[in-house]
Amino acid sequence: MLGDDAGLTAAVRAAQNGDETAFRTVYRAVQPRLLGYVRTLVGDPDAEDVASEAWLQIARDLDRFDGDADRFRGWAARIARNRALDHIRMRGRRPAIGGDETELTGRAAESDTAGEAIEALATDSTLSLIARLPQDQAEAVVLRVVVGLDAKTAAETLGKRAGAVRTAAHRGLKRLAELIGADPESAGGLDALPPPREPRRGAVTSATVTHTRARTQKDM
Repeated sequence: MLGDDAGLTAAVRAAQNGDETAFRTVYRAVQPRLLGYVRTLVGDPDAEDVASEAWLQIARDLDRFDGDADRFRGWAARIARNRALDHIRMRGRRPAIGGDETELTGRAAESDTAGEAIEALATDSTLSLIARLPQDQAEAVVLRVVVGLDAKTAAETLGKRAGAVRTAAHRGLKRLAELIGADPESAGGLDALPPPREPRRGAVTSATVTHTRARTQKDM
C-alpha cells in the first residue's frame, strides 16, 4: 500500500476535529496522485482546476466521512471523478471510453510482464502513456497503481464490479508493457511520482481549502 496508512488515517481524523495542520498533511499526501487521476479524465490544462473543485468539496464534506486511509483515498477519488465528469459535460466533451465492460467479466491471469511494465515506467512519461489506454483501462490502472486503491475500493469509485476493475487493470498493464517495449527510453518507477507542481494562478491550494473548511465550520 502506498504511503503511511496509519499516519494518514490519524491525520484524517484529526482534520475532522478541526486540526488545520492535519488537513494540510492529508492534502499533501493525497493530492499528487489524485491530480494524476484527474489528468487521465480531463487532461491538461483543466486537471488542476478540477482537482481544486474536488478538494473544496472534500473540505466541506469531511465531517461526513467515516473510514480509514484506504477508504479516504477512494472517497476522494470518487469526488474527483464526479467533478471531472461534470466538467466534461459542461464542456460538451465525452471521455474516450474504450471497450465494453461486458468484456471484462473474465478472471485476469497473472502476468509477470505486466508487473514489470509498471516498474519500467519513467516518472515523466507515466501519465502520457496511461492516457493512451482505453478509458476504462486507464482509470483502473491509475486507481489501483497510482492512487493505491484495492480492487474493491476502486470498483466502488467506478461503480463497477471488482472483477471488472481487476481485469481492466490487467489489460491496461499488458498494453503498457507493449507501449514501453516500443519506447525503450521509458525507465524508472511509478512509486517515485514527481512533487506537486506549483499551482497555477487562481488554483486552489491546501491553505485555501483549509481556510474554506474553517469558514464552513464557523458558519455551522
